[in-house]
Amino acid sequence: MSSFTAQDVKALREATGAGMMDCKRALTENEGDMEAATQSLREKGMAKAAARADRASDQGTVALAVDGNAAAIVELRCETDFSAKAEDFTTLAGELAQLVLSNGEGSVGAREAAIEDLSLAKKENVRLGTVVRVQAADGHILDTYLHTQDGRGTSAVVVEARGVTQEMAHEVALHIAFAKPSVLHRDEVDPEEVERERVALTEMTKAEGKPEQAWDKIVSGRLRAWYAERVLLEQGMFGEKETVESRLGDGEIVRFHLAAIGS
Repeated sequence: MSSFTAQDVKALREATGAGMMDCKRALTENEGDMEAATQSLREKGMAKAAARADRASDQGTVALAVDGNAAAIVELRCETDFSAKAEDFTTLAGELAQLVLSNGEGSVGAREAAIEDLSLAKKENVRLGTVVRVQAADGHILDTYLHTQDGRGTSAVVVEARGVTQEMAHEVALHIAFAKPSVLHRDEVDPEEVERERVALTEMTKAEGKPEQAWDKIVSGRLRAWYAERVLLEQGMFGEKETVESRLGDGEIVRFHLAAIGS
């Protein structure tokens, strides 16, 4: 006969987020073995989590960990800002970022159970978003920025640069958080996406009744503006006329990573 107490049921419920009757049933089926009952609920919970997997998870928190010339970003996503701001949620994100910093991007796999447990507890689709680790090369500068709001990180930036001051690298990191570029260079934009935009801009220009001889010039100008929304080096620094590339002078941004909630 199973032997467990009401306190055992409560403890299991708090540990897994499962319902009281589910916890009691799991303990009964596993003869009071807390670990086996937890595993049983996790397996059932995974099925529930899978059913939630198609639900939007556009909230969450972003954690940043830095050690010398290395940095890691981990984005943990969920469905509501209420869950994203909770201490258990932000704590796990921070732990994951430290883990990635120490052991690499693949190390997050060791904490899948913790993410599943959090999904059960929150009754939301909790999942990983961006997971990245950057180790700057010798002679390069690493800079980071974390924007926080309501006790959680909402955007994190890592920039690797060379031939610039630390202050300049940080200025670029702040700009990236502000302007949210998706790529560093123009040639990183999907050519098919560029062609679709070119066609759309051409049709729009024609519909406006512009002179045919001016179409190419107008479309090219509009396409430059379209690129500037996406390409870091072509963006105006903090929305001003001077581009990031111009501000850098002889310096270079080697790479950057951005994780932002809601993007």
